[in-house]
Amino acid sequence: MFVFRHAETTDNSNEVFSGWRDPDLTSKGVSQAQEVAEQLKKEKIDGAFTSHLKRARRTLEIVLENHPNVPVFVDDRLIERCYGVLQGTSKATLAAEKPEWFAKIHRGYDFSPPEGESLEMVEKRTLPFVSQLKDWLTQHPSNVAISCHNNSMRPIRWVFENLSLTQMLHLENPQDHAMEYKLQVHPLKADEEKEQTFKPSWQNITVPLSVKLASDPKNPLKKYY
Repeated sequence: MFVFRHAETTDNSNEVFSGWRDPDLTSKGVSQAQEVAEQLKKEKIDGAFTSHLKRARRTLEIVLENHPNVPVFVDDRLIERCYGVLQGTSKATLAAEKPEWFAKIHRGYDFSPPEGESLEMVEKRTLPFVSQLKDWLTQHPSNVAISCHNNSMRPIRWVFENLSLTQMLHLENPQDHAMEYKLQVHPLKADEEKEQTFKPSWQNITVPLSVKLASDPKNPLKKYY
């Protein structure tokens, strides 16, 4: 399993809270994505997952340029943390004006800004994805790539690296390197296989019309749980 954070965006470069905004990659970001692509160039990739946000999809597209015909599944449980009213505002300004509040948002676990998410809330939608992925890989042994976001990547690393909560909260995920995990899948015996009820293959999850896109500040948070 190859897990990586999207490459640098214009919001990253300008040091503003991005969240569910939908900025594109910078030229540096394109170069970073190409570094991940080079890292995974000789690896076998059978499937890929991403959120619908442009930065994650574009990073994945660049990574998969060396891997034609790989099916891509969109699952917004991987979407970035929503920063609510802070989206589009300067991180440096908030850190200077309200340092204690900034620290709670930046490194807190159960603190959420107005109309936004806490990291705990992100975890509650990301971990079910991880659980479903584990079940799916058990039934369909394969190599998968996951293009996600800084805060949705934290719970994934928490699980697969057996981190403490404190370690997870202090993670800063690179934008030019993929994490690689080898998962042990135990084959079923013949008699067990007959009794096993297999779930259908993972369906491509699209954003329904009733859900507003990330660029819409009124995006109903509950739709992603």
